[in-house]
Amino acid sequence: MPPKAKTNKQQILDTAFEIVKESGVEALNARTLARRIGCSTQPLFYNFSTMEELLACVVAKANEFYHSYIWQAMSKAKYPPYKASGMAYVQFAKDERNLFNLLFMRDRTNEKEDVQNSNFEEIVSILMTNYGLSHEEAQLFHLEMWAVVHGIASMQATAFLNLNTEMISTCLTDVFEALKLRLAQKRTEQKQQP
Repeated sequence: MPPKAKTNKQQILDTAFEIVKESGVEALNARTLARRIGCSTQPLFYNFSTMEELLACVVAKANEFYHSYIWQAMSKAKYPPYKASGMAYVQFAKDERNLFNLLFMRDRTNEKEDVQNSNFEEIVSILMTNYGLSHEEAQLFHLEMWAVVHGIASMQATAFLNLNTEMISTCLTDVFEALKLRLAQKRTEQKQQP
């Protein structure tokens, strides 16, 4: 009989990611993971000192998956790039509920670093380039727009409200246009000040 293949770090991470993707982070534990791989828990803790270390790696892998998802949607050119990122964010929440919850709906009270949307500055740059906004204007614009997009995405992820793509697109366009109008009015007021 050939010797049993060793369980490696990548296999553990990939399997842990699949468990979280399928069933949520609460389903991830050493026994479930070992059973899915077909090994004891010993190889898990040989490769990862704690389940928290493994979870941090799962979060990093989920973040890579998310970025790939967003940029792939943006590259399809179905919508302008900024709108495409918002539409993809909402669709990600619907398609990948467990990963969305892991990345954007977890309690971050005790996390050491100040975490914000990791592609925040990339999106701000798109606004600056495509709409002629200053960095400060683009940051505020994106923060306000993202609050709406995140709200819709959260409703999709929790099945609180199931909007169709056309309705989501209309909502995002209406808010986007309202923010542009407010910004134009603010600029006009600033020019009129002595």
